[in-house]
Amino acid sequence: MRPADYRTPAIGSDSLAHQARLLEVWATAPGLKGFFSSVDHKQIGIRYIVTAFLFLALGGIEALVMRLQLAGPNLSLLTPEQYNQLFSTHGMTMIFLYASPILSGFSNYLWPLLLGSRDMAFPRLNALSYWIYAAAGIFLYAGFLTGNGPNDGWFNYVPYASRDYNPGLNEDFYSLGMVFLGISTTVGAANFIVTALRTRAPGMSINRLPIMVWGTLTASAANLVVVPAVSLAFLLLWMDRQFGTHFFDPGGGGQPLLWQHLFWIFGHPWVYAIVLPAMGMVSDGLPVFCRRPLVGYAAVALSTVATMILGFGVWVHHMFATGLPGLALSFFSAASIAITLPSAVAVFAWLATIWLGRPVITTALLFFASTILLFVIGGVSGFMTASVPVDWQLTDTYFVVAHLHYVLIGINVFPVVGAAYFWIPKMTGRMLDERLGRWNFWTMFVGFNLAFLPMHVTGLLGMPRRVYTYAQGMGWDTLNLITSIGSFVFAVGVLLFFVNVWKSLRSVANAGPNPWDAPTLEWAVSSPPPPYNFAVIPTVVSRHPLWENRLDEEGAVSSIERGMLLDKGKETVGTTALDAVPDMVLEMPEDSFAPVLLALGAAALFVGLLLKAWLVAGGGTGLVALAILIWLWPRRELREREAGS
Repeated sequence: MRPADYRTPAIGSDSLAHQARLLEVWATAPGLKGFFSSVDHKQIGIRYIVTAFLFLALGGIEALVMRLQLAGPNLSLLTPEQYNQLFSTHGMTMIFLYASPILSGFSNYLWPLLLGSRDMAFPRLNALSYWIYAAAGIFLYAGFLTGNGPNDGWFNYVPYASRDYNPGLNEDFYSLGMVFLGISTTVGAANFIVTALRTRAPGMSINRLPIMVWGTLTASAANLVVVPAVSLAFLLLWMDRQFGTHFFDPGGGGQPLLWQHLFWIFGHPWVYAIVLPAMGMVSDGLPVFCRRPLVGYAAVALSTVATMILGFGVWVHHMFATGLPGLALSFFSAASIAITLPSAVAVFAWLATIWLGRPVITTALLFFASTILLFVIGGVSGFMTASVPVDWQLTDTYFVVAHLHYVLIGINVFPVVGAAYFWIPKMTGRMLDERLGRWNFWTMFVGFNLAFLPMHVTGLLGMPRRVYTYAQGMGWDTLNLITSIGSFVFAVGVLLFFVNVWKSLRSVANAGPNPWDAPTLEWAVSSPPPPYNFAVIPTVVSRHPLWENRLDEEGAVSSIERGMLLDKGKETVGTTALDAVPDMVLEMPEDSFAPVLLALGAAALFVGLLLKAWLVAGGGTGLVALAILIWLWPRRELREREAGS
């Protein structure tokens, strides 16, 4: 709708008639029809979260099997090929199917609520991103379940990944599956960026965004750049394997090192993409329990962006052992050291917030606060590998495995579980059990450090990565046994979390709209929120609209219950990118089957490409074209309006 059509604020939004109109317009149809056609960001967010936690459980089971194999020397629970598929699938699962999608799930659910909007900017694109993610996950696991899982590590180095050395379907499943999954990540990233820039509540200028929004926005901007790079790499590898091209074949003029460049140009920014949104969760959740705003908001926001920008210049530190020129080693070593500066800003801000606040000890606070310690340990071990001589000693040892897990679990899983304790009451209207939560935290915390802290020593003693067994007397026996015990303790902790969630869903106690007395907009609506989120579009004048009275901030006061009605259809407000000045009313799409049909068509296309079943691939392409036609077909009311004008 044009800016001239923008309706001025109205009063009287609390009327039952107004809410009934909104409910009629925004509610999803019940049953299977609603399940497959819904574009409600809250439903999509919950689906992301549930699916990602399912993949976390699968990846955890794979890890436990590996730890049984490595608990002692000369064990033969697994064959070398089984172990290769297991650790490759474990890495793929945790990095691609859990770590990023779980953050997308929380962001999908929370962003419109945090921003004072009624939905994401592109609801159907949002639904498509989930269905593609689910279909790609099934595609990748179909390979593993049929004995054709990835067997060259999640990094998939050539030449072992080429057909000459790996003739089965293993790498074809992985290559095509990653291209398929990349579609989901890319469209989701575009949706997040437009949502953050154009659908904020009036008055929510760029310097009033929650840090979680900054984290996901920064990660999304990076994903738009780096995901196409790795998708291209996997596509070129598949072409080498299936059509005899020579992109990575030195015999045909190709370059195996090109794979590592394309992969790590993606891989290292991806690391920040799966920790910066989680760090944003800590930055928004921790101050609530410290009863004060985050110290150094502007510095944390700027450091989030700076970390990702520098992250584009450090990928070669994964390749220090490949024989690169000395000048390149010096440049990328310096960049890898420099990136610690913006990364440390959040740590000092968190510590200052705790020190200057009045902490209320809850399970969520324990998970958020523990992230600080785990972040420091993981950051220091990563900082060490920025030095070229040190990296040459540590590369491909278990020291790097320890560092990787302190980053991916310590700065992803722990904040995510803390975020679950913090925001699940908003999502479900039910509180998680605090007593069970304490058991959950300490079991996970002790088990995690028991499992992965000794790995640093194991690596320093020379144990290489990716070995399926080892001889007795190498000095690794006791350390590996401790690591295996710690892994099972950590798994018990994760199980306690799942039990706590299941128990809370069966509870009848209502959490209320704001059980934590938190300051941001999502806590201004009921728990769980109504389909339309806000009965009126709020207007904000500060970063903490629900804390303005206690913070004694002078000037105007945010308006939560008075604002634009926008109840003539599925509407939300569009605002300018920097200052969030309203400039249009956005008409949101109805529920649609087009996203799930498009995902099914794409799945058929990739299955056809995998099996060289060209009729299946053609049928999938046709279904994709039909879904796009349905997607773009003008809505009846729009056609009638255009005809009337």
